[in-house]
Amino acid sequence: MEKILQSVGNYGFPIIVSIYLLVRIEFKLDQLTKSISGLRDAILVFTRAR
Repeated sequence: MEKILQSVGNYGFPIIVSIYLLVRIEFKLDQLTKSISGLRDAILVFTRAR
């Protein structure tokens, strides 16, 4: 029983933290993609107005 708890402590916590960070990074990348797309559209509108 002690060995199982030790294994969960050694491997479970890093796995949970890794999954959490991957989900956060994915969300941030989606936001950055939307922002870059918006900037591209704004640049196109600006250059066409000239």
